[in-house]
Amino acid sequence: MDLKPNWLTEGLIDFEYKKYVLLAYLQSVQQAFGRVELYPFLSDLIMHYRNLETIREGKTLLASAFPKELSPEKISNLELLYKKAVADDDLMQEIESIIEFALPKFKNSLDEGSYVYEYVESQCELTPIGLTSLYEKEGYLFVSQPPQTTTDIYRYQLSVFEHGADQYRGLHLSWHSTEMRSLSNTYESMKVRLIRQHRELPQPTTYLFTSKLVFPYQNTLLPVAKRLLIKYLSKAA
Repeated sequence: MDLKPNWLTEGLIDFEYKKYVLLAYLQSVQQAFGRVELYPFLSDLIMHYRNLETIREGKTLLASAFPKELSPEKISNLELLYKKAVADDDLMQEIESIIEFALPKFKNSLDEGSYVYEYVESQCELTPIGLTSLYEKEGYLFVSQPPQTTTDIYRYQLSVFEHGADQYRGLHLSWHSTEMRSLSNTYESMKVRLIRQHRELPQPTTYLFTSKLVFPYQNTLLPVAKRLLIKYLSKAA
């Protein structure tokens, strides 16, 4: 079950109704965490929690259900900056009641998701394969879950962008191939083969991500691998 970014002001603005919508959503999130499925649920929770905090602080109003005019400020970080075009005290009181109820609920789910994430991360390891390059904004990421013998190979590209005084890093992964690991086909030999195939990266930085346990691949393992790689590259920068 998804919860839209503008769930607070979309449709009927009624405390009991919004409470029902929120609790149904958080129940589906809790079930996902029980299956150790972290994404997109964890990132969505962060977005919803931050949006509500921002609204409560009076900085933005995600009021897509209201008559509105777009503020001159640019759209940034999925937050639509609107000027309030109506004045309805009763409506705003209802919204404030929903926010005060929802914030601690989101916080509890975030804490649970963070606990699951920390557990998954504690079972994973990221190590370089061979020599690293001085240019680390592009390279390869090997993902493996022993005792499985398959290794997924991704090419990564690290991008850095600035927003105001803050600097953010993004990582793009593109699947390259899947290899069968063996005594004759080691991680090192896979890397050598990549160098021969792609001359534009003569000495690519290559990292191996492994997990001690088997986790859901798309919803947990791969997103955690990306976060760990960004963290590792950020420290190296």
